[in-house]
Amino acid sequence: MRGEGENWRTRKMHSFSYRANALLTFSLTILALMCAMASLTDNFNSPSPTATVQILNVNRFQKRSNGDDEVAITLNVSADLQSLFTWNTKQVFVFLAAEYSTPKNTLNQVSLWDRIIPTKEEAKFSVKLKNKYKFIDQGSNLRGRDFNMTLHWHVMPKTGKMFADKLVLPGFRLPESYSYR
Repeated sequence: MRGEGENWRTRKMHSFSYRANALLTFSLTILALMCAMASLTDNFNSPSPTATVQILNVNRFQKRSNGDDEVAITLNVSADLQSLFTWNTKQVFVFLAAEYSTPKNTLNQVSLWDRIIPTKEEAKFSVKLKNKYKFIDQGSNLRGRDFNMTLHWHVMPKTGKMFADKLVLPGFRLPESYSYR
């Protein structure tokens, strides 16, 4: 009797379902280990992106009927973000924001433009554009206001955690008076 029970257990241990389970568990463990190693290799990348922004024209600078300031501008944005790409990078989301302070808020951020960059080849660009999103301040705080253009980016990896950073470009100033064109 004892020999029959051991034989049954031995046959059961080497059945197809047990072998498939062992193979699947081993494969998933190796896959998880490879994903962790891929994510860790991104820590060795030290990106050095560069960017310049020029205001080519203030197309419109007006006070809206509700009292808010609105600005429409033409920009030239040039950037080299290729160093953000590694073999683990899926895409990079980049956006340009105007940042300034007012008596009411220490930091105001207004997104002016954005883009998804899917490949390293497209990460070096120079574009002339009008602000994609409205540059509006809640109040009349923009006349003669100094502000920074800040290029923000979010790197989305194939595996691992997403990271974000920015490049602050100071030295911009809006006109002292409204212009209606």
